[in-house]
Amino acid sequence: MSSFRSIINEIITNVERVVLGKREAIRMALSAVLGGGHVLLEDVPGVAKTILVRTLAISSGCTFARIQCTPDLLPSDVTGVSIFNQKTREFEFRPGPIFNQIIIADEINRATPRTQSAFLEAMGEGQVSVDGKTHVLQKPFIVFATQNPVEHEGTFPLPEAQLDRFMMKLSIGYPSLIEEAKILEITRLSHPIDTTKPVTDANALLQMQASVREIFVHEKMREYLLRIISRTRDSTHLSLGASPRASMALFRAAQAFAAVLGRGYVIPDDIKALVHPVLRHRLILNPESRLRRVTQESVLRDIIKEVPVPAGGGSWKPK
Repeated sequence: MSSFRSIINEIITNVERVVLGKREAIRMALSAVLGGGHVLLEDVPGVAKTILVRTLAISSGCTFARIQCTPDLLPSDVTGVSIFNQKTREFEFRPGPIFNQIIIADEINRATPRTQSAFLEAMGEGQVSVDGKTHVLQKPFIVFATQNPVEHEGTFPLPEAQLDRFMMKLSIGYPSLIEEAKILEITRLSHPIDTTKPVTDANALLQMQASVREIFVHEKMREYLLRIISRTRDSTHLSLGASPRASMALFRAAQAFAAVLGRGYVIPDDIKALVHPVLRHRLILNPESRLRRVTQESVLRDIIKEVPVPAGGGSWKPK
């Protein structure tokens, strides 16, 4: 566990050299990576979404690819294509950018639904089917996707089934004045990402992902998590609550978040911290609540207040 924590701290330090003042977002993104989940980054342009993902990929020693989504992007531009080799008289498969370990699909909502669906099998099953053949993707495999929340012209909103594939939905936000002054200073001559070095490799990251699954989750913690999930399904404000995939995502994210914070067990505060990033993009408000300007965030805040926190104090550790 000590080497685990050392690598985690080094990765966070690496990323914080490049993305200033966003430790919470970095911890959440790293928790998703360690939990083996995908992340939707929704924020305005220019707040270092792509830089964050690139730095995580470099720091973890994983291969990286950026896919710029546009309306004319084809599914084969993502997954790859079979090309006829005149010498061998056979078709050869040329893998697309999805065959990297950490992917960023920039402005994913600008891609057509047909192209968006090219990500579904990869995100869900870790494989790609092209021309009747299935190609297994190299692990670890994590998709980060970005979208602009204020620009809607020429976009194709992600369907609920695809949103449900993302473990978390995160926002980075604007830096403070002090942080932005530091950004101007450190990027004056060159960008700090140019000197970023790996602190681990893909094989070690796979072992860390396996270790996260061993993080202890007390039976009362599981019950607390499930009560929150169940309350979303009973809410009068929601026409669609959280799915079983959501409960599994919250469970795995809580394990990873505890590990990032240096603990070998989950506490109620871990679950509370993750409820919004893991659940809000999976919920659909009913028309009446939408007219009354109720939001997914306000519904989740109320649920957190209503569901009693299990008593136990320090008993969440394994015996």
